[in-house]
Amino acid sequence: MEAINKRYSSSDLSEFKTLIEDKITSSEKDLKRLRDSVTHAGDNGTNDTYSSFKAFEEGSETLSKESNTILAERQEKFIRDLRNALIRIENKTYGICRVTRKLIQKERLKLVPHATLSIEAKQMQNK
Repeated sequence: MEAINKRYSSSDLSEFKTLIEDKITSSEKDLKRLRDSVTHAGDNGTNDTYSSFKAFEEGSETLSKESNTILAERQEKFIRDLRNALIRIENKTYGICRVTRKLIQKERLKLVPHATLSIEAKQMQNK
């Protein structure tokens, strides 16, 4: 496919950069909370000795730790994808679909700022 020589303007890129940096800050806070919940899940200050309740609580705690670990891994990937988007902004390649080479719609980038595929390319991928 032929490359299209369109790019987002410097002011658009600056706007996306601010959006992405804000998302990274927020996501890093969420990641810290998730990591803290995994390391301190058992530290709830109760000394229950009732055995069946304790077994239920421990099972629930294990599931919660596993869920939070999975969520933390996803959050780490999201942050990594956002940082890669910042690199694309610096390279002035941000917002260009890696398949069609066309500009990804602004609305899509505002919702999914780390997107590297246009809706058109994403639909082709899912067929």
